[in-house]
Amino acid sequence: MDPRKSIPWRRALAALAVLAAAAVPALAEDKPAPPAAAAPAPATDDGDRHAGYYYPDNVTHEIYGARARVLDGASRERRIGFVTAIAAQQASRPYPAKTAMFAKGTEAEKLIIVSLVDGHLNTIYRARAALALLTAGARTTPIFQQFEVESVFTFLDLCKLLGFKQVTISDGKEFAHQIEIR
Repeated sequence: MDPRKSIPWRRALAALAVLAAAAVPALAEDKPAPPAAAAPAPATDDGDRHAGYYYPDNVTHEIYGARARVLDGASRERRIGFVTAIAAQQASRPYPAKTAMFAKGTEAEKLIIVSLVDGHLNTIYRARAALALLTAGARTTPIFQQFEVESVFTFLDLCKLLGFKQVTISDGKEFAHQIEIR
């Protein structure tokens, strides 16, 4: 079996190929991503109205310096379409989804990933492992391969291409980690 076809987000990510024409001048910058640093901080201090509703209030934060730029065609509708396509993929599987992914914010600029099962995504290491799996899926997409960035860009770079400004990943119970994408 082709491993690229077994990745559940492949079709949703492949939809980004439609944006490829607009991506040529906007894909890569020549700056490396700064090292990420996580620090606990209450999410409610920065006006995060989703903390305490979709994920716990006690949120750790980090900043990711993306190597990509926002695509010209990135919009609220495209971000919602991306998340909807992933949800549809999850719903089509013969087993229940382990996570829910959705976009929030007035411009759907905040991506939220919440575990639907206990013991999943409950540490920073599991959250980063989940992001690594999403990176593996993103690297199989035509847009990453066409511009030969599949060994450089990550899922967070894909989020930047789409115009997401923040990604929050949580176990839905006690742990939440938020990444600001710059």
